[in-house]
Amino acid sequence: MRLHIDIKADALHLHLDDATIIESVDVASGVVLDYNESNQVVGIEMPYL
Repeated sequence: MRLHIDIKADALHLHLDDATIIESVDVASGVVLDYNESNQVVGIEMPYL
């Protein structure tokens, strides 16, 4: 698991594993879920502040 904070973009991205991201879906205002080829969530992006 890795956590990346991009202050300039005001975003926090949590990588749950190193799988290739196949699809990203907006699920709420500013919240994006990243999916792998097995349709499992492998990343979460959200506003930082």
